[in-house]
Amino acid sequence: MRLQGKVALITGAGNGIGRETALLFAAEGAQVVVADVNRTAGEAVVREIEAAGGQAVFVRADVSKAADCEAMVQAAERSFGKLNVLFNNAGIMHSDDDNAVTTEESVWDLTMGINLKGVFLGCKYGIPALRRAGGGSIINTASFVALLGAATPQLAYTASKGGVLAMTRELAVIHAREGIRVNALCPGPLRTELLMSFLNTDEKKQRRLVHVPMGRFGEAAEIAYAALYLASDESSYVTGTEFMVDGGITAAYVTPE
Repeated sequence: MRLQGKVALITGAGNGIGRETALLFAAEGAQVVVADVNRTAGEAVVREIEAAGGQAVFVRADVSKAADCEAMVQAAERSFGKLNVLFNNAGIMHSDDDNAVTTEESVWDLTMGINLKGVFLGCKYGIPALRRAGGGSIINTASFVALLGAATPQLAYTASKGGVLAMTRELAVIHAREGIRVNALCPGPLRTELLMSFLNTDEKKQRRLVHVPMGRFGEAAEIAYAALYLASDESSYVTGTEFMVDGGITAAYVTPE
């Protein structure tokens, strides 16, 4: 098992990438802290892990709140004795997120609070726990739009993920000598509820999909396997990276004739 003996904390673990990663990490031997703002969804993931013979606990956490982030890290150490892997995955893509003129300030602030500040707070409280464990891996969910402009305007989301990418690089440099690796996982367009509800028309879906050389949306489970590599000791010399799992979109982001 690739994560045997490790304790992993995953935010946004009730659905999408977080859920698939929690299930995979548990199957690979990790004890998992399932953190999510949605108690029903998060507890369902814990039950699924336990039914398969794994170990997990649920913690309700709004990652935009410092107290919740501190509490979720404390829960990991209290429940399983340590923290080895921190996956700052929780994020939103607001349906009213658009361009600079039409996006409301409240949408901007909400998006930044969860997508960017949430990663900062996860690291603020998670890094001391990783130090206590003798090092570990931090994985921050960014996006291909951190490197490219989005075909369908989502300015707050794009800016927040750009911030996650920049923060990841700096944290990787700061903590490299402490045995703490920090990488940004950059998914391409995925067939998740988050993106499908944002691309809520066939026209919007095709505008995004037409740029993907593989010709399809990715699956959350495919991102989970990338997270597994970054969480495991197999990636022991990998830090500060933009880990692209995008169906080739960043290699060929062009408008078709």
